[in-house]
Amino acid sequence: MKGIVLAGGTGSRLHPLTRVTNKHLLPVYDKPMIYYPIQTLVDAGIRDILIVTGGNNAGDFLRLLKNGKDFGLQMLNFAYQEGEAGIADALRLAQTFTRGEKVCVILGDNIIQGSIRAAKEAFECQELGAKILLKNVADPERFGCPVLDGNRIVRIEEKPKNPASSYAVTGIYFYDWTVFSRIRTLKPSGRGEYEITDINNSYIEDGQLTYDVLDGWWTDAGTFESLWHASNLVRDHVMNAVEHAMAAEVGR
Repeated sequence: MKGIVLAGGTGSRLHPLTRVTNKHLLPVYDKPMIYYPIQTLVDAGIRDILIVTGGNNAGDFLRLLKNGKDFGLQMLNFAYQEGEAGIADALRLAQTFTRGEKVCVILGDNIIQGSIRAAKEAFECQELGAKILLKNVADPERFGCPVLDGNRIVRIEEKPKNPASSYAVTGIYFYDWTVFSRIRTLKPSGRGEYEITDINNSYIEDGQLTYDVLDGWWTDAGTFESLWHASNLVRDHVMNAVEHAMAAEVGR
C-alpha cells in the first residue's frame, strides 16, 4: 500500500501566518505540522509516500523533508498541484505514483494520538472499495458527517447545518485503484472544488465503503483554535510519555 499526504491549499483561515508559508509547515508543538501525517503513515508500515503540495512554498517541503531521513525513509516523492481545485483534484495527481496499488490518503493537517495500522491491515484484506475512519466529535457540522442507518453509512453530508450524527469523517481515507476513475466523473461543488465527500459517496452508492472508528484523540489544525488545540494535545502526549519513562527508570 502506498501513502499520500495532501498538503496544498492556501490556508486562508490561518492568515496572516500563511501569507509567508504553507500551512503544513507551521509548528505544532515541537515539529512542523507535516511531520505528523507522515509519521502516521510510517507507523502503519507504509513507507512509499507521496507529498502533494502547491503554492509559492513548495520548495520548502523539499528543503525540510529531504529524502525522509527523519522518518527512517530512503526516499520521499513530491507532486505539485497547480491552482486550488480541492482535495480530490490534488489526489488525482497521485495516479501515476500509485501504479494500481491501494492507497492510504491523509490530509496534511490531521493529527492523531493512536495508530491506523489495524485499519490499514483490515483494508488490505478488503477486496474492493474504500474505508474511512470516523471520530465522535462535539462539532460534526465542521466536517463531512455520515448519515447512519444502524451500523451502515447511507451517505455523507459535507458540513451540514443540522448533522445527522455526532461523527466526523476524519481526513484519513483508504482507496482501491478505482478512485482515479471516480475522480474523473466528479463535477465541481458550489465552491468550485472537487470534493472528497463526493468520492466517498460514490463508493457508498456501489456498496463498497466500510468504516472504523478511530481510537484516541484526533484533530485537524486548519484554524487558529484547532492549531492551538493540536499543539496542546501533542504537548500533553509528549509530556505524559516523558513522565512515564522517568517513572519506569526510577522503578528499576
